[in-house]
Amino acid sequence: MIVIKLGGSLIHRSKGLVKEIIYYSNTSGDRILIVPGGSVFADAVRKVNASQEAAHWMAILAMEQYGYYLADGTDIKLTDDLNIDAEVSILLPYALIKKKDELPHTWDVTSDTIAAWVAHHSGARFIKATDVDGVYINGSLKKEVSASEIAGMETCVDAELPRFLTENRMNCEIINGNCPGRLTSALKGIAAGTLIKG
Repeated sequence: MIVIKLGGSLIHRSKGLVKEIIYYSNTSGDRILIVPGGSVFADAVRKVNASQEAAHWMAILAMEQYGYYLADGTDIKLTDDLNIDAEVSILLPYALIKKKDELPHTWDVTSDTIAAWVAHHSGARFIKATDVDGVYINGSLKKEVSASEIAGMETCVDAELPRFLTENRMNCEIINGNCPGRLTSALKGIAAGTLIKG
């Protein structure tokens, strides 16, 4: 299975990306689980004066709102667990994360680390589609970088993700979803951004 974190920054072209994912799955037979970002819905949570504890759960509910938006107008199955039987599904993560509750309740944990957690528990490959080409260090795009190297740095991933990848010895592929065809290339195994190695 492949877990794709579909970044909230891509909301303006998310419908096209979902169609791309469906087409790829139909032609390849690969099962894909889409984990939605928080998008404008999480931005609203950031604007209110909530505690870290409340904001954590509110932001996960924001991911669910984006999930409903992504599924709207499609026949994609929405799911709240990891027993996936459809070719393409969109995760509504609140019930699952609330039940397991293994991640810190801070803004260091966003949909990036939640998607990585989902991929880890699913034994899946993990791709993050966002609005940048990958991880930049000193202005230079890295084709490959170790998770430990970017721990504590401000990059296109949340602050917790490098630690999570290192601890669980897993990788994350970053691709720019704004570039036509790049997501499909990544799904086919063609390097298209930054590989973060855990």
